[in-house]
Amino acid sequence: MELNLEIIDLGLLIKNQNILVLADFHIGYEEALNRQGILVPRFQFKDVIKRLGKIFSELKRRRIKLEKIIINGDIKHEFGTISEQEWRETLRLLYFMAKQCKNIILVKGNHDAILGQIAKKKKVSVVDYYFAGDVLITHGHKIPNKNILKKAKTIVIGHEHPAISLREDVRIERFKCFLKGKYKGKNLVVIPSFCLATEGTDVLKEKLLSPFLNQDLRNFEVSVVADKVYDFGKLKDLTQPL
Repeated sequence: MELNLEIIDLGLLIKNQNILVLADFHIGYEEALNRQGILVPRFQFKDVIKRLGKIFSELKRRRIKLEKIIINGDIKHEFGTISEQEWRETLRLLYFMAKQCKNIILVKGNHDAILGQIAKKKKVSVVDYYFAGDVLITHGHKIPNKNILKKAKTIVIGHEHPAISLREDVRIERFKCFLKGKYKGKNLVVIPSFCLATEGTDVLKEKLLSPFLNQDLRNFEVSVVADKVYDFGKLKDLTQPL
């Protein structure tokens, strides 16, 4: 990561402004699966709170007082409705974050068509994109117009849920990861999802969704999030073919 950006577990800290960027919680994911007949336990919210707590504890240990928390899209899972689980757990999630930082901003994602009721309830801002200095934070499901892009030196997106699969003997395990590369000469950072019910999209094997990533990714740098953050070099240097 560049000097002003630091990975802290599944979050990205913009250090000179004490802004924490998180993405893609997809609250309500298990309820959506249950309605499809896929019976999965609803463990995600408890695990999300626990993992967020570790991030906040680390920031507190380092005496970093957050000025803003930015959720970069898809805080909830359903497209056109707010399910019971989404309503209840999203409000609880925002309440938990508000105890750490009063200024919470929701950047709209493609799953966030009707965030107004939730945002109004918790008095949080909902925006299409956000600038932290010259860092543009946008969800990543579409490209902003050129007048917005030209103001940015660095672009931070979510949406893609990047992960890679690593093999050890016969065992293959998938890990969430950050990607860092370029988009039209600008720095591009892709944040993994905070949805803990799934690891995400294997960027070495699976089709990618974000138009920002419709390019040759072989020189993108990979940082894997496990018990700590591991720098894995460039995608082209990993053993599995793109």
